[in-house]
Amino acid sequence: LTFKRSEELREIAANVPRDRLLVETDAPYLAPQPFRGKRNEPAYVKETAAVLAKAIGVADEEIAEITTDNFFRLFSKTPRP
Repeated sequence: LTFKRSEELREIAANVPRDRLLVETDAPYLAPQPFRGKRNEPAYVKETAAVLAKAIGVADEEIAEITTDNFFRLFSKTPRP
């Protein structure tokens, strides 16, 4: 989502139902912008989440809530803190 030429992917993401959205990292490969060319780290997932939030037109805090809720619904055996 974060690469300049990924406009089509951002358009696809914008059309995914919100209750199906998750954010993940391809660590140690494919670091998002602005870390392209460096080793990818799980902490960089926030960069992807921010681009996803912009693509679907919500605040960063809302995408965090959406994707966190979706995670716990998908992995229902994981207790919520």
